[in-house]
Amino acid sequence: MKIRTIVVLVLMLALGGGAVVVGLPYLTPRPDEIPTTRPVRGDVAVEVHTIGDLRALRSGALTAPATGGTLQLLTLQPSGSIVKKDEVVIQFDLAEQQYNLEQAKSELHEALQEIAKLQADARVQAADDQVKLLEARYAVRRAELKVSGNEFVGAIEAKKNELALEEANRTLAQVEDDSRTHAASNQASGAVLEEKRRKAQLGMDFAQKNIESMTIRAPIDGLVVTKENRDASGGFFTPGMSLPDYRPGDAVQPGRIVAEIVDLAEMEIRAKVNETDRPALSDGSPATVKVEALGKGDLGGSAKGVSGLASRDFWDISATRQFDAAFRLDRAPAMLRPGMTARVLVRGDTLKNVLHLPRQALFQKNGRPVVYVRDGDGFKPVEVKVLRITETRVVLENLPSSADVALSDPDAVRGGAAARRASAIPGGA
Repeated sequence: MKIRTIVVLVLMLALGGGAVVVGLPYLTPRPDEIPTTRPVRGDVAVEVHTIGDLRALRSGALTAPATGGTLQLLTLQPSGSIVKKDEVVIQFDLAEQQYNLEQAKSELHEALQEIAKLQADARVQAADDQVKLLEARYAVRRAELKVSGNEFVGAIEAKKNELALEEANRTLAQVEDDSRTHAASNQASGAVLEEKRRKAQLGMDFAQKNIESMTIRAPIDGLVVTKENRDASGGFFTPGMSLPDYRPGDAVQPGRIVAEIVDLAEMEIRAKVNETDRPALSDGSPATVKVEALGKGDLGGSAKGVSGLASRDFWDISATRQFDAAFRLDRAPAMLRPGMTARVLVRGDTLKNVLHLPRQALFQKNGRPVVYVRDGDGFKPVEVKVLRITETRVVLENLPSSADVALSDPDAVRGGAAARRASAIPGGA
């Protein structure tokens, strides 16, 4: 019994060791399964491919006037309409402003009537004061004459004459003060009414100006592009939220951009290019443009330049930097519209006698450009300096021409192959 047990254990160990020996080759990466290539020295034609969209160089925003309250949109030219300069594009409801105009006119008319009445009353008052002044002066003169004859009358009568003269002088002084007070009062009342008239005139002018601003005309010839109604969601808006365009009947807040007129005569293409393609783009570099919406046929163009700063979204962790680029068109067909997608091909200079590889041989590892070079039975990542990347080739500087370079990521190939072979081993997962 013991001998049988020992024999069974020996057989189990032998089978287990054989499985390990058989399985080891399947778990070890095989470099001969990965396609490779060698660097080639020669000329490389530099071509930059990018995709952008058409944009108008000149446009004019149509903004709701600042009238102090919500506006009602009566008419609006549909998006995509072609309009001429000074043609009516937007019309707002005039009812409230017309009411304000009539109210201001009524206030102006009332102020003018009050001014006329005040002026008439002032003239009457001035005439009455003049009469009283003449009477008071006459009374003073008459009292002075009586006082001058006091030597011919008794003491009592002389005293009466002197008292009468004093009373006449006091009366004259009072009449003169009253006359001046009446003039000053009429002048102040006139100033108040003049301010009222001016205020009513300003209100009327403001209402008239608002009425004129309710009719918005096209500042240039071009295409009407209506904007999203940011007030349709009750003022709540988040990025990516879909909102309807403005339509007749909508309520519009003052200052909102309702539509835009874009000049179709001057169009350009805005796109992004990689950092490695940037040296190939200079002002005037010839370009071939294909607009997707036009179907067949290419358009001629040229590069206008590249921005000096890279543009990258804050959530983008890619090591590749991109720059904004602009391209002009040699001619702009009438069918072109802003927002259309355009494919741009720029043929740059030919790089002479450079070392290059297929583009698929370049990988990113820890944010650095690397190629995988054969090293014994495997591959090792080698950081390289990239001079230029074209659509099919990558131009390098610091790589020996004898290097055997992998065309696939060895780590990815090794992981996939190991998983497949593990499943083929008896008892494997």
